[in-house]
Amino acid sequence: MARGFSKAVTSQQKPTDSLPSMNLLNTSFLEHFANLNDPRIERSKAHLLKDIIAIAILAIISGADGWVAIEAYGNAKYEWLKSFLELPNGIPSHDRFSRVFARIEPQQFQECFLSWVNAIVGELELNVIAIDGKTMKQSYDRNDQQKALHIVTAWSSSHQLVLGQKKVDKKSNELTAIPALIEMLEIAGSVITIDAMGCQKDITSLIVKKKGDYILALKGNQKLLYKAVKEWFEVAQKEEFLGREYSYYEQVEAGHHRGEKRQVWTVDVSELPPLHNQALWTGLKIVVMIVSERRLWNKTTTATRFYLSSLSSNAEKIALAIRSHWGIENSLHWTLDVTFCEDESRIRKQNSPENFALLRRLAINLLKQEKTSKQSLKMKRYRAGMDNNYLVQILNSAS
Repeated sequence: MARGFSKAVTSQQKPTDSLPSMNLLNTSFLEHFANLNDPRIERSKAHLLKDIIAIAILAIISGADGWVAIEAYGNAKYEWLKSFLELPNGIPSHDRFSRVFARIEPQQFQECFLSWVNAIVGELELNVIAIDGKTMKQSYDRNDQQKALHIVTAWSSSHQLVLGQKKVDKKSNELTAIPALIEMLEIAGSVITIDAMGCQKDITSLIVKKKGDYILALKGNQKLLYKAVKEWFEVAQKEEFLGREYSYYEQVEAGHHRGEKRQVWTVDVSELPPLHNQALWTGLKIVVMIVSERRLWNKTTTATRFYLSSLSSNAEKIALAIRSHWGIENSLHWTLDVTFCEDESRIRKQNSPENFALLRRLAINLLKQEKTSKQSLKMKRYRAGMDNNYLVQILNSAS
């Protein structure tokens, strides 16, 4: 039986029968949203803000993907919801949900989310934090000349947690969003991994200042630095690294009629000639080369990638950290598109796309922390929609 319930709740039971569930909601993650400013004027507050937020979160966990679905969930679960929410005027309409979330200040909503996440990860060792951006393709609005929303997210692969998100401003790019996101996070003792867009001197300074380490993909956007590192490794390979100090690690994976071999070299920057503006790359200790050979039944492809890092030269450790970076693509972005249909969402009004994106990430955190079921997230959502006790179990998983 799920903690927080004395017995299963049915529509015939009195609201007082499940007071423990009210305590669960009020004292767990929803308490972190208690100080969120209500954007409505007094006369339009027919529904409590905490009720609106609670229904939205529970509905999205249970499979809702828009305001109409959230209203439908609320109406279907009214008797159960009434046992722990006040609902003075019943379930809000989908238009009401839309208007409220369109006006909630995203920065405040984010701060509430971060408060909840920090309560979860306070005693966890985060290890690798991957930072990457994703565009919500259908959030553009041609009539209002509104671009599609692009969000940069921080992700802990080891704990399967979204740690925070930052919207990319209309007239900007990830170069401004990434530092703002890092500023919000507690990264001391963690390794930050970012793709080539984040390979910037200012970002290395910020990470080191906050007592973190970094592994940054190095590509052509740092033209002179990339050219020098690439040419050094080419010469070193031809000479089989003779007379050079380096660390080497090799990893082979096979399955589904394909195989992949990854070779990793890490070299102290002292082994290379002085790099372009080397002193400005705060904390830089090593350069990295990864050669990946992928074999399919009909062809073989090879790719070479380079990285900068503030870590010591340990090829195995670096390889595992870089490998875990792709968890943000496989475990988060793929899940958002396939399980939560984020790319298909037409939510566009004012702050709604950003706030709904945060609700999805909150739901993912809760679902992934529930470890008793080995089912997919899709099946967890399906079960949560039918089984109130299991939904409470999901809420308990992050308590």
